[in-house]
Amino acid sequence: MKFAGWVLAAVVATAGMAQAQDQQTLADIRQELTVLHVEIQRLKREFSTTGSPAPNLSGSSILERVDAIESELQRLTSQTEQLNQRVQNIVTDGTNRIGDLEFRLVELEGGDLSTLGETSTLGGETQITAAAPVTPAAPSVSDQGELAIGEQADFDTAAQALAEGNFQAAAEQFAQFETSYPGSPLAPEANLKRGQALEGLGDTREAARAFLASFTGDSEGTFAPEALFELGAALGRLGQTDQACITLSEVGVRFPSSATVSAATQEMASLGCS
Repeated sequence: MKFAGWVLAAVVATAGMAQAQDQQTLADIRQELTVLHVEIQRLKREFSTTGSPAPNLSGSSILERVDAIESELQRLTSQTEQLNQRVQNIVTDGTNRIGDLEFRLVELEGGDLSTLGETSTLGGETQITAAAPVTPAAPSVSDQGELAIGEQADFDTAAQALAEGNFQAAAEQFAQFETSYPGSPLAPEANLKRGQALEGLGDTREAARAFLASFTGDSEGTFAPEALFELGAALGRLGQTDQACITLSEVGVRFPSSATVSAATQEMASLGCS
């Protein structure tokens, strides 16, 4: 959310929209998002071990050892309850702040505030289970759910138009695809290709929006590295050099093993990123 929020604001800024002086600036929103990100990182560190466990379970008799075990269980239970309360507080506060920032971003963009739904809980389900960190796998079609009737065919038709260089038809068809199949598992790829079609038409600003939609739709998915790269490159062409450099640098940070990292590095060099 932190990353997508300020990038969306940077894209919107290129439209030349005026902001009232008493309105909160984008820099203020970005600062709040940064603070929230720091809090989340602190929370993540709570789940990192600091060394080998060394409970004191010594005793010369069975009763003494049972007492020691009971005491240790009480101590751990107390710490767990304290940590759980702290997590709940951070989740509640973070969710409220994200909802507030989403409201202000839509307000800055001039969008319809009535379309804002309920903010998703920060981190999803709040139940905590002890488990080793798992690297998320690339989503497959079977993991994402079944497609609607005609969904794949409509996607393929739009993709074919793009492959043939018919950018206008491709852009229109992918836009219609998004309207016809909201929440489609093909949406990240569809938005990526729609952005490429819009680039072919010379509409870089709308292309940047499409690339951002693709990335935020599945920021860990198969098409996320390419969408993030395309977004950064589009921001560079829009004259948003600082945002472009930050966005392009995120490609290597988030997806170090992606083949897109090389292209992002080259683009940063051409923009003169430090």
